[in-house]
Amino acid sequence: MRKFSELNIKRKTKILIGKKIEIDEVFDKEIRVIDYKIVDSIHPKMPGDKCLHMQIELEGKMHVIFTISKCLMEDIQQVAEDEFPFTTTIIKVHKAFRFT
Repeated sequence: MRKFSELNIKRKTKILIGKKIEIDEVFDKEIRVIDYKIVDSIHPKMPGDKCLHMQIELEGKMHVIFTISKCLMEDIQQVAEDEFPFTTTIIKVHKAFRFT
């Protein structure tokens, strides 16, 4: 009988690790964005709202950030898969969040 590890199963769901932190805890701090996924929001304001789950490294520790920022979602989807990880800061411009 074969072992599960021998079946060459590819995981479809990305697993993000680390303590959840609020996005305002990283404003104006350099972070390393490791990975992300965009899923349906569990607290939608409008039908079809999405939520960005971002795996980051801050000060040598892994964290996860959840945000419904459409600006960040649009920006991060334009980063090629082979460009991860990357360093950035997140700033707040009026009511929008932006990578710099």
